[in-house]
Amino acid sequence: MIAIIDYGMGNLRSVSKALEHIGVTCEITDNPETIRQSDGIVLPGVGAFPKAMKELEERGLISLIKEQAASGKPVLGICLGMQLLFEASEEIEFTEGLGLLPGTVRKLPVGRKIPHMGWNALETKQESPLLQGLTGNPYVYYVHSFYADTANDVIVAGSDYGVFVPGVVSKGNIYGAQFHPEKSSDVGLKMLQNFKELVETCSSSQQLT
Repeated sequence: MIAIIDYGMGNLRSVSKALEHIGVTCEITDNPETIRQSDGIVLPGVGAFPKAMKELEERGLISLIKEQAASGKPVLGICLGMQLLFEASEEIEFTEGLGLLPGTVRKLPVGRKIPHMGWNALETKQESPLLQGLTGNPYVYYVHSFYADTANDVIVAGSDYGVFVPGVVSKGNIYGAQFHPEKSSDVGLKMLQNFKELVETCSSSQQLT
């Protein structure tokens, strides 16, 4: 079972419907025991970084997510959820994030329409199980005004929008997508399918140990 973290902000139903479409058993929840018993975690999100961190804190979810990430459980952040995985954000005011990935979330530079909304080609920088089976420069659907300023070895793929926007990031068992896989047609569904398989592999490995 994949737990979709509910902290009052995010496209929860569209994410759960996409996961259900590819055969994933999932639950939208903020219940600590349900999250602990899950095989994988999806952290979605739409809105402002400071409010999101406040909501996570008030629900006691910050330490829980860090605990689950440290256990080796696969975690996938989507859009704002991906940004929350980083150390901090400059949105509205400087706010500390979950610190699961190195880097700071910054505003997109002037010169392009903000928010960056619509389809953009994804340029692969390194191999990742999340992109397994995807070739060329597939198009994905973005809606965001901020991007992750992070280390090159964290960036799996990204898109040009006046600055190189990390579209897919990963480090160990932590994964993120700045765009919306659930709105990115077959490409997004394939990525979610790949995450499903990562979760299944990880769960099977833990059962054998």
